Amino acid sequence: MTKTEIGFLTATEIVKRIRAGGLSPVAAVEACLARIAETEPALRAWVHLDTEGALKAARALEAEGRAGRLRGPLHGVPVGIKDIYHVAGMVTTAGAGAFAHERPAADATAVARLRAAGAVILGKTATTEFAYADPAETRNPWNLDHTPGGSSSGSAAAVAAGMIPLALGSQTVGSTLRPAAYCGVVGLKPTHGRISAAGVVPLAWSLDHVGIFARCVEDAGLALSVLAGHDPADGFSAAVPAGDYLGALAPFERPPRLGIPRGLFGDKASPEVNAHLEAIASAFAKAGAAVEAVSLPPSAAAIHDAGQLVMRVEAAAFHRDRFARHRDAYRPKIRGLIEEGLAIPGVEYVCAQQARRTFREEVTPLFGRYDALLMPVAPTTAPKGLTWTGDPGLCAPWSFSGLPAIALPSGLAVDGLPLSIQLVTAPFTEDRLLGVASWCEAILSFTAAPPVHAV
Repeated sequence: MTKTEIGFLTATEIVKRIRAGGLSPVAAVEACLARIAETEPALRAWVHLDTEGALKAARALEAEGRAGRLRGPLHGVPVGIKDIYHVAGMVTTAGAGAFAHERPAADATAVARLRAAGAVILGKTATTEFAYADPAETRNPWNLDHTPGGSSSGSAAAVAAGMIPLALGSQTVGSTLRPAAYCGVVGLKPTHGRISAAGVVPLAWSLDHVGIFARCVEDAGLALSVLAGHDPADGFSAAVPAGDYLGALAPFERPPRLGIPRGLFGDKASPEVNAHLEAIASAFAKAGAAVEAVSLPPSAAAIHDAGQLVMRVEAAAFHRDRFARHRDAYRPKIRGLIEEGLAIPGVEYVCAQQARRTFREEVTPLFGRYDALLMPVAPTTAPKGLTWTGDPGLCAPWSFSGLPAIALPSGLAVDGLPLSIQLVTAPFTEDRLLGVASWCEAILSFTAAPPVHAV
């Protein structure tokens, strides 16, 4: 295989080949590094590339494999880490200036779990400033004139371009699913608290989710099986036992029951996105799925404003002291968010949190009738230009209520950019989400990739 072909292998396939002796961890890392060297000047997906450290780790894993010891289910798989996660010995910039940089001595919990499973950390991927809305320099590998989305810009672009098979992102509103959709890859946001956020620079503690970027549903399940689990170092980490995420990928027991909340997106999505969603729903129904319209509870009308208010206040709380010293060093959008948050009375914050809980309580019973809700990830394909990361509004209800969601690439638009669907399930039912997603993925049969030589 060429290095480019190795670069586009799934994580699952890399693991299989390493275990069978047909690929070494060193060769996998070298292939990713070669692809990065080829494409990074155009894409700008990386903040820091630890070439020496990655090759050293790969050589150690190769030696362990020859000795018959496999460190874990990701033995030899190269991964990228969004630059809001602490990685021991690497600077955490959070997409901001030197006033915010940290050099941690320890890994974030999610990074430590990846290492323990045998993953090789290639480096840090680009993020918007403090994971909010001021864009990074990253470009979309499908068309360099379009945004890759945000805030997990570099992670999405790197997976899509064949630089790495897996990457960590985060989602507070739409920062995993939306860039996954814009870049034509799988993006998984599990239930809030399912994966520890300890060691991650927060935007809003009660809304921040660890996100996963992958090339297929199986890879997302593989990564989740490593990352999920309670962590006492994270006050929001859930003690709910993890599921059998790889077992969930077995053939779904029956075609799923899918509900489409058209009231959420119908008047917001472009005609092309609406037509695409209807075509996908018809294809699923033809394959045996029960697909019908569903109405969200009345509390859905308040969820967007409630989540936005919580995000403003919690961002202001985290940044308050640093912001007092470095206000002018913050970029305009995150600066505005913090200033608004500092002015919000406490009673409004408490009411907003109650509105979030009410929506979650009222929407959860729907999942007794449906295996998943089906909708677009974003109102359009990736917008042109690099000054805006796109509209996260269709992801917001599920981030603000903490429900698990996944983005699946589902086709190409007239402009050649990827289209994507979003699936949502009940809290802590990632096994069901992955099972439904695997069934849908097989029907979608999306195999397109960005033009290799365009970047």
